[in-house]
Amino acid sequence: MKPSTSNQPITHSIEINFNQRWSIYYRLQQLEIPCSCLTNQPLQVEINNPSAIAQLCGVIKQSTASRSELIDWLNDCWKIESKRRKSKS
Repeated sequence: MKPSTSNQPITHSIEINFNQRWSIYYRLQQLEIPCSCLTNQPLQVEINNPSAIAQLCGVIKQSTASRSELIDWLNDCWKIESKRRKSKS
């Protein structure tokens, strides 16, 4: 028998401080990721696919990481892209 797979979205509660919570909420809305955010409540996010997980992680990281962490992250992305170009040549 094959294991059953469910296409039901998974809802996650994300505990983030007040200011970051609302900026993350609005960014997720722009990305069309279903979410809700009530006053004094955790951010609720529906994850429907792997892309939504990656986008959620990126949005949270951009909102919570320090400037130096974001610079390191960007530099790592450039290194990965540079390696891809070299391997295609």
